[in-house]
Amino acid sequence: MNNLLVLPLLIPAFTAVILIFLKERINLQRIISAISVFVNIAVAIIIVYQVNTNGIQTLYMGGWLPPYGIVFVADMFAALLVLTTAVVGAACLFFSFASIGEQRERFYYYTFFHFLLTGVFGSFLTGDLFNLFVCFEVLLVASYAMIVLGGTRVQLRETLKYILVNVISSSLFVAAIAYLYAATGTLNMAHLAVRVAEAGQGGVMNVIAVLLLLVFSLKAGLLLFFWLPDSYSAPPLAVRALFGALLTKVGLYAITRTFSLIFVHDPGLTHSLIGWMAGATMILGAVGALAYNDLSRIFNYNIVISVGFIAFGISVATQDSLNGVVFYLMHDMIAKALLFFLGGMIIAASGTEQLRQMGGLIRRYPWTGWMFFILTLALVGVPPLSGFAGKVMMVRSGFGEQHVALALIALASSFVVLYSLIKVFQEVFWGGERSEEEVHPLRYKAMMAPAAVLFVLIILMGVGAETVNGLVAQAGAVLADPAEYINAVYINAVMKE
Repeated sequence: MNNLLVLPLLIPAFTAVILIFLKERINLQRIISAISVFVNIAVAIIIVYQVNTNGIQTLYMGGWLPPYGIVFVADMFAALLVLTTAVVGAACLFFSFASIGEQRERFYYYTFFHFLLTGVFGSFLTGDLFNLFVCFEVLLVASYAMIVLGGTRVQLRETLKYILVNVISSSLFVAAIAYLYAATGTLNMAHLAVRVAEAGQGGVMNVIAVLLLLVFSLKAGLLLFFWLPDSYSAPPLAVRALFGALLTKVGLYAITRTFSLIFVHDPGLTHSLIGWMAGATMILGAVGALAYNDLSRIFNYNIVISVGFIAFGISVATQDSLNGVVFYLMHDMIAKALLFFLGGMIIAASGTEQLRQMGGLIRRYPWTGWMFFILTLALVGVPPLSGFAGKVMMVRSGFGEQHVALALIALASSFVVLYSLIKVFQEVFWGGERSEEEVHPLRYKAMMAPAAVLFVLIILMGVGAETVNGLVAQAGAVLADPAEYINAVYINAVMKE
């Protein structure tokens, strides 16, 4: 057992509780928050190292072995996402220092920030479906508060919509868990994989599988993304970056884990359904990205396109495509945070979110402009940037496994991403200046610092793709053949007992 696995949850949770008592001491809140995120990055690096060196790590809470107790599991897939979340979370925190404003900081912004990270880390590390539900609820409750913090009319309206959608999906999640427990007698993921294989995936098992897919799709924005473009446009800029980088990825992680470990015996139903949902999501996301001249909505529909692209890789379900899913998830978490950072700087500089009211910013903010252009190339998948390796693996597998239609849709969606973001680049940075708004120099530098860190990372991930792929291949191998996961979490524990 490895007690280190609970630290990514305990550190932000403990930090959040401490910050409740420091409401009026903003600078101290910032210092404690910064220490917390840096410690979590260090812990995440150690976990990745341990998984790489010693294999899958487990922690049985209270010493209770499956199927009775709560288990935390770090395979390479979970470990890499925990590390990426820790880095992105730190960047979002420092962007918050420059952009969120003292009014929100005094009303427990950093408390909610750390509770949200607690839920995200817990979702990646849990080995139990009910605990996954609990972690979902922790991050959702924190996200409700972060959307509404500020109390504008738009925020209140979108918060109600966001809460309603997630209450419905959470209710369905509880129902699916209840049915699954009634059918198998367990909620431990590794044990579920054994029980479903023994019972055969048909009839009621397929109904439960589709219900879980519906739940996770609502949370990921896969096909059922009607709530996402407006809800993600309502909160402050730093919150948009945090949501765009992390929240949909938790739903995609749940889909990947569930349909590579538990429900793998009837891919003609489950994976085909994921595939066609992915295709529809990419098409509809592309329509939205082309239709709007509002910066936030263009970015939000690009989130939708990437959700569909990743789901396409999940549906192909070869080791190569699953390697691509892991690589692209890491890339997209970093790239989407950077996209919203740069978008926030653009909005602060121009004083508007409407493209037609922007222009000429390249003269005052050349670094922002050229970072945005290179990020666009990374999101499209131009080598040697970070988006290339993951996209190549997924598209190559799609063509190789006769998912030609979906692979073509995925390629076409990349051209839509290119067009939509180049349109933003052209409208925002070229032409004559249409606004006299000015970002305060110190604020601009503070906003640029976390953006620059993420910008360097997307370049390093691309240039060092061979090194990163060594870790990614370990994650993909366990997803493609979950026997190692089942043995590490359940079979070995039962034998020890």
